[in-house]
Amino acid sequence: MKNMRNKIYSILCGFAILSMLGCSEDYLEVQPSEFLTAEQVAEAAANNPEVIAGSMSGIYTLMFQAFTGGTGGHDDFGQKGYDIFSDMLSGDLALTVSTYGWYRTITEFQATQDFTFNDNYQVWRYYFRLIRSANLVIDALGGNDATPEIAENRYIMGQAKAMRAHSYFYLAQFFQEGLDLSEEILPIYDDPSLPNQPKSTAQEVYNLIVDDLTDAISLLDGFNRSAKTQIDKSVAQGILAYVHAALGNYAEVKTLTADVINSGTYPIMDATEVLGGFNDVNTPGWMWGVDITTDNGINLVSWWGQMDRYTYSYQWAGDRKALDQGLFDQIPANDVRKGQFLNNPNSSYHLVAQNKFYDPARVTGGQRTVTTDYIYMRVAEMYLLNAEAAAKTGDLITARNSLKALLAERFADPLDYAYVDLLTGQALIDEIYLQTRIEFFAEGKSYLAMKRNQATIVRGSNHLSFVGEPIPYDDDRLTFEIPQAEIQNNPFIN
Repeated sequence: MKNMRNKIYSILCGFAILSMLGCSEDYLEVQPSEFLTAEQVAEAAANNPEVIAGSMSGIYTLMFQAFTGGTGGHDDFGQKGYDIFSDMLSGDLALTVSTYGWYRTITEFQATQDFTFNDNYQVWRYYFRLIRSANLVIDALGGNDATPEIAENRYIMGQAKAMRAHSYFYLAQFFQEGLDLSEEILPIYDDPSLPNQPKSTAQEVYNLIVDDLTDAISLLDGFNRSAKTQIDKSVAQGILAYVHAALGNYAEVKTLTADVINSGTYPIMDATEVLGGFNDVNTPGWMWGVDITTDNGINLVSWWGQMDRYTYSYQWAGDRKALDQGLFDQIPANDVRKGQFLNNPNSSYHLVAQNKFYDPARVTGGQRTVTTDYIYMRVAEMYLLNAEAAAKTGDLITARNSLKALLAERFADPLDYAYVDLLTGQALIDEIYLQTRIEFFAEGKSYLAMKRNQATIVRGSNHLSFVGEPIPYDDDRLTFEIPQAEIQNNPFIN
């Protein structure tokens, strides 16, 4: 009977926290008080990790649910939706056929120049919703400075801090044109009880991000996760590596990425796997992702729906998203990744990645309920970040070796990538940047690479707009605007 009472109490606590995670249009509102108070939840969580574990699971679910950006748009489906936004802004993902109009406001730079467009609100609300949810978990575990006594709660605290940092990092990337650390860019909310806040400087925002991830790495030491949906120590190190790369702290990037690589936990996806559909979270080279099942109820409004011709949705029905023609032309013919794309200029699917991302059944428009998985991070990212950091710090041997470790899985003959040993200086940095763009097409990494490499993008011939126009990384059109709803509701921001 006692066990049953404890189970019921845990369920009630879980409902209480989940109700706190719910968000209305005012997504920074003070928490509601249904079922139990925050203090009661915190007291229960201190003794029973299951109370708060369910809330952390709820945060991960927000990352792939439809409409978590607060709109009814069919481009509103969590993190993978913003991976598409960012790849389009970087120019590597081309909108080549537009029948239904999705993403035109992104590719034509309408939303990024007008704060009234919903795309701005969607990005802002989604990440601040994750931040607010993480704050509630952190608060329930004792607050920012607490170290929970129970190991399970320490691991949850680490995950929550990593998620808050991940969200603030993407906000900082999406809402600041360059990297002026003195510029005021975002309000900081590190406590669920805070009222509306003014914008803090980029330095203050990045300080919070780095502190959160540093704490997370320590708190997650020894954590053996039950699913790749969860952030573990390696994933937290990977996120922090991206942050330091954006800040130009390349010595730290080298150390963090080397730790992940040298753990030996994850092998680079081989030549067969990179043509295998990118549809299984159990792929050994995937560090972070989601096992999508029928229980998740994902269908039309999804990343797969927008990107896979074999899923019943927009990629099949008439909104084609494909590789930039100019980038495709730079892939050597004997590179296995060239085969990821349909090369047929007479087809409306020209340069669609139908051999990289696909439902295994391979029936055009066939997958109705999505069961193909989502990817957030893989170990190949660590190799190329390591190579980039080494090249930018003058460590040519490490840079070349990390780059060649990847290329060894993309070419059959070592002579095909022997040219890497001749590269130095900017030529080596440029080659690593190119390989990053090729390797992670449509995985949401090109935008981050564009900004940290201060690149100028030129759209290829298969885009519907701005073909051939040089666009620098800090062009105002490549970042979002603080949305109208925030300006109207927050008196400190105008």
